[in-house]
Amino acid sequence: MGHQDKNYFASNSKLRALSWAALMVALIGTSLCAAARDTEPRPAFAGQSSNGPQARDTPQARNSSQAANNPSPPNASERRSVAATRETLGAGDSIRITVFQNPDLTTEARLSQAGAIVFPLIGEVALSGLTTAEAGSRIADQLKRGSFIVNPQVAVSILQVRSRQVHVLGQLSRPGNYILEDTASRLTDVLTLAGGISATGADTVTVLTNRNGKIERVQIDVPAIFHGGDPSQNIQIENGDTIYVERAPVFYIYGEVQRAGAYRLEPNMIVMQALSLGSGLTPRASERGIGIHRRMANGKFVKLDAKLTDPILADDIVFVKESLF
Repeated sequence: MGHQDKNYFASNSKLRALSWAALMVALIGTSLCAAARDTEPRPAFAGQSSNGPQARDTPQARNSSQAANNPSPPNASERRSVAATRETLGAGDSIRITVFQNPDLTTEARLSQAGAIVFPLIGEVALSGLTTAEAGSRIADQLKRGSFIVNPQVAVSILQVRSRQVHVLGQLSRPGNYILEDTASRLTDVLTLAGGISATGADTVTVLTNRNGKIERVQIDVPAIFHGGDPSQNIQIENGDTIYVERAPVFYIYGEVQRAGAYRLEPNMIVMQALSLGSGLTPRASERGIGIHRRMANGKFVKLDAKLTDPILADDIVFVKESLF
């Protein structure tokens, strides 16, 4: 190989080396440009700021954002705490009073009919109408004003509630006075406490409501709450209300029937249904001898001939005569 050939190969080697070096520089430059683009701030979306560093879109960041916009609902203990702050004290309620770092002042008392208690050092304190937090603040304020304790911290808790009561009377399994667990309860809740309406009770319930000293009389058809799907009839019962369940309307059967007596009147009842409650007619009965004694508006009874399809009204007296043949 001559001298020229050696120079030719040397020149080509240098060119190849320079080409590889240029290619590597180009690749490195491309990578650096891509990294620079990733570090540039992205345009802000609705609700984001275009200034300053942007938060990374990670699952943790999205969860944090959702938690901030949609705070979780309070748990059961928090709901009980909120309900407790709304409870007001009344006559007959039993409470426990605790003074921080003063165990000798711990007191259990029942509010008098005037709504007050007697507390050590300060004497009588009126607490009726206050929440437990307000009652604690009142006792603490009087302890401080009397210079008994420099900075008293007083906690009041309810031991027994007797001030919020509802009166349940009439045809129920267990009539009586019932304590409302909350500041208000539905009609069906109170009826359940009283064991429900008895077999002799009417479907219509009378409620005497007491709202700010104003007494109103409300008639509620209990089956309509469920059959008619009208939840507005299931009214709220509050302290001082009275629920009365009258005796269900009845009718009477006598004469040639298997079982004479008084029976509950069902809606849209007819003579044939009434006789079936009395176990039907005796062999001596006459279907043509069925009559009704009915009390009129003036209080007098009238005698009516009845057919098997005639309607029965409250207090009707159905009689069946004996067949002559």
